[in-house]
Amino acid sequence: MATILIIDDNETIRIGLGQIVKKMGHEGLTAPSGHEGLEICRTRDVDFVITDLKMEGLDGVGVLKGVRELDPEIPTMIITAYGTVETAVEAMKLGAFDFITKPFAPEVVKLKVTRALELAAARKARARAESTCEYLQAQQVERSGGYGKIIGTADKMQTIYRVIDKVSRTEATVLITGESGTGKELVARAIHNGSARATGPFIAVNCGALAETLLESELFGHERGAFTGAVRRKLGRFELADKGTLFLDEAGDIPAPLQVKLLRVLQEQTFERVGGERSVTVDVRIIAATNRNLKAEVDAGRFREDLYYRLNMIPIELPPLRERREDIPLLVQHFLEKHAPHTNPAVTSIRDDALGRMMAHHWPGNVRELENAVNQALVFAEGNQIDVSALPAMLQGDDDADKLSVPKGEMALPEILDELERQLILKAFKKADGVKTETARRLGIKTSALYYKLDKYGIS
Repeated sequence: MATILIIDDNETIRIGLGQIVKKMGHEGLTAPSGHEGLEICRTRDVDFVITDLKMEGLDGVGVLKGVRELDPEIPTMIITAYGTVETAVEAMKLGAFDFITKPFAPEVVKLKVTRALELAAARKARARAESTCEYLQAQQVERSGGYGKIIGTADKMQTIYRVIDKVSRTEATVLITGESGTGKELVARAIHNGSARATGPFIAVNCGALAETLLESELFGHERGAFTGAVRRKLGRFELADKGTLFLDEAGDIPAPLQVKLLRVLQEQTFERVGGERSVTVDVRIIAATNRNLKAEVDAGRFREDLYYRLNMIPIELPPLRERREDIPLLVQHFLEKHAPHTNPAVTSIRDDALGRMMAHHWPGNVRELENAVNQALVFAEGNQIDVSALPAMLQGDDDADKLSVPKGEMALPEILDELERQLILKAFKKADGVKTETARRLGIKTSALYYKLDKYGIS
């Protein structure tokens, strides 16, 4: 429901417009003069202003200027009986969202109100996104380089941070997809922590780690005596997550019979415990994650289509680490600071040649594999730096094509990353025998992105 302010010295028009917006499901505030209308704007949150042009005292143009001084994001529409082109142009030049001439049909008012509210919503979303960008820039200055506990400043990650910021403010079901180890649970927790449910529980369950009967009991709970070994009532994860968020990890592995029951909970927020007859009602937000292609699972008949669309209300696809290699230095430093104190406190950094090996690696296990590699390197490191000899065997190959030369001297991190990226492209280009589509495939990027980078680095 939006709040719409109607300013007009004609009582009949005020009442008529008020009835129109009320039927649309919105709250209508009215004022008989421009001054009173601006006072309402100062004391109330208003989403849209409709004002008459010709009024005693403060006219519509004055109202328009006053509203823009209070909040330039509030759209304002002018009502005029003098519907000339010149009037419309002047109003639009001054920042009016639109104008409408007397007499007007209710359908026209409804259409313009709907468009104005869509504009207001878009402006608010953009403002939130810009606020998130400012937040991220501040984090980068502090060298944390991420969003909450998520580390990364790559363009793809910045896009995900903006999506997280938007969906956190809603109750929409979210489906997070991506390869294993990309940080799907971290994203789920970030959404929960940024939502109105942040003070409620965040409950996670791995749907792929349990057999069907155990998973049903884990999700919905069971009554005493429901099956052998059920010596007491057990509350399921749905009840434990009441007023909070339930994270269904590996949702693509949910057995078909349970998919039906899960669909019912999503639709009605009610279920029965195993062996029980009484319906239990909960207030839970669902965030699901999977490394499977659920659309392909639907097409193959292994996943219910109706459940897929219920879960996939807001999709978030996490990129693999090989598609955001510029984040590897930040991640390595983060894992050093996280694990060194209790694994090898003497280590404070990593040598450039060792970092180059990490930058060149494909990382099929993504961020989780990188963290394990850093932890292993800490165990074998001598002195205060991780060198190549301390790295896992997979990073110690003698193939020069897999090595990168980290630039020496005083260079900013973006310049170092550009040089490493240029070397990666050259090596992939050589391995692909100069075939651009194959080079793009090896790098894990689109061919169009490769053409841009070839031009950027002057590679022919």
